[in-house]
Amino acid sequence: MFFLKDLPSQQMVEAYAAPCGADPAQITGALVMMRRASLLIRRLDGYFAAHGLSQLRFLVLIVIDREPERQSLTPNEIAQRIDISKPVLSRTLHALEQDSLIQLAASRTDGRSKEVFLTAEGRQRLHDLLPGYFSILSAETAIPAAD
Repeated sequence: MFFLKDLPSQQMVEAYAAPCGADPAQITGALVMMRRASLLIRRLDGYFAAHGLSQLRFLVLIVIDREPERQSLTPNEIAQRIDISKPVLSRTLHALEQDSLIQLAASRTDGRSKEVFLTAEGRQRLHDLLPGYFSILSAETAIPAAD
């Protein structure tokens, strides 16, 4: 992930955008949005790191927990919902299992597949993190565009 530290000047945007037929105001708006996203991602990374997780590990926990009618998901379902590769998910699930935040069990419907459950500790960790997570997301509108 890159972090856009300095936004280009309006003159620079106009000089690059004009030959491409792009609207300088739209380009500037997109660059401001990218800067804000960079700052938000940095804040979230710091928050999760301070709590022994990463954004990906948090997302795995929340994706499993947000299915009120189900207690588990298959690794394939998790990979589709988060849009990550199966090898990355496999390593992430292994780490979460080592930390006792999830449990992997044989599928009740397909013996070749596994199901991923939150443990009580995983559910508690997720719910402990949500207030700070939502606080960061709520404060995003207060982040200045050019820090």
